[in-house]
Amino acid sequence: MTAAQPVLTPCIGVCTLDPAGYCDGCFRTGDEIADWLSMSGTERLHMMDVVLPDREARLVAGLPQGTSA
Repeated sequence: MTAAQPVLTPCIGVCTLDPAGYCDGCFRTGDEIADWLSMSGTERLHMMDVVLPDREARLVAGLPQGTSA
């Protein structure tokens, strides 16, 4: 019997959505949060390593989505 592996998550327990629909803690959208458990490990890693850091940089800089930080 193998032990269950914990699901990798960017959640830091600050679970409120800003007016644009991004979580104030992890920068995921409500849909991304809802879909998180159905994503593959590869998809979750891509979100955590590429998508969310880029999104955080843009949001902190006050840039709209789709622009470079």
